[in-house]
Amino acid sequence: MNTHELAPKKSLGQHFLHDQNVIQRIADGITAGIEDPARDVLFEIGPGTGALTSELLERGFRVHAFEIDQRMIAHLEGTLQKQYPELVLHHADFLRLKSEEILGDSVSESADRINLHLVGNLPYYATSQILFKVLELRFRLTSATFMIQKEVAERIVASPRTKEYGILSVQTQLMSRPVILFDVKPGSFTPPPKVMSSVIQLTFNHPPLSCSDATLKTIVRTAFQQRRKKLSNALKTLISPTEFPAFDFTLRPEAWEPRMYERMAEAYEQNVKSSSNRM
Repeated sequence: MNTHELAPKKSLGQHFLHDQNVIQRIADGITAGIEDPARDVLFEIGPGTGALTSELLERGFRVHAFEIDQRMIAHLEGTLQKQYPELVLHHADFLRLKSEEILGDSVSESADRINLHLVGNLPYYATSQILFKVLELRFRLTSATFMIQKEVAERIVASPRTKEYGILSVQTQLMSRPVILFDVKPGSFTPPPKVMSSVIQLTFNHPPLSCSDATLKTIVRTAFQQRRKKLSNALKTLISPTEFPAFDFTLRPEAWEPRMYERMAEAYEQNVKSSSNRM
């Protein structure tokens, strides 16, 4: 397959990473603390030409790569897979797959004895969608290490009472421990994006929430849809502040820390349950 046939597709948001130093640093971030790669399976989203894939395979990891572009699948079959037969390629859109289709045979073989990680250089246009899907899989995963737009990475790790703090911050921080590893300049990609990128790592070591994911999402998203208003107004379609005297609804949504949203979702569920029992 010639260079023209492998040209990045703008419609797929493709920016191929070519900077070997960055590739090494991402791989180092993924492998930090891993003593035996044979016990770890990596699921790579959008391997592209296989720059990071090759490095991970070289380090002894088993890799399942999910790629939407058939050109890249053909390229990887003719190059990396010949050298590393253990590489498993999936011609699929990650966002359209069900959890069992993603995890598949890798977890059924010895789920209690292997660690599962997600990695990838995510297309900017689908970053938030992919992140929310990954959070749904968190109880089956050990970590996720992604290259994303720097602005989005800063929103994920943002502190309360900042303009970056919002839906992505609350949900990601409640469901994982996010850390920005380092920033990446546009020149490390082909073609160079118009923005800075960051490598972020989510570690899934938090206990289960005290509420359901669905209720948390409803509370958080309803609140931040009107982030300039007080919570008493932002949440009025869901709750009556008088029913929850332990919470300060005079504040704006960005003033509540993530755990406060979890507590609110838990209290809301208990209130709904009590109301149902009284009927």
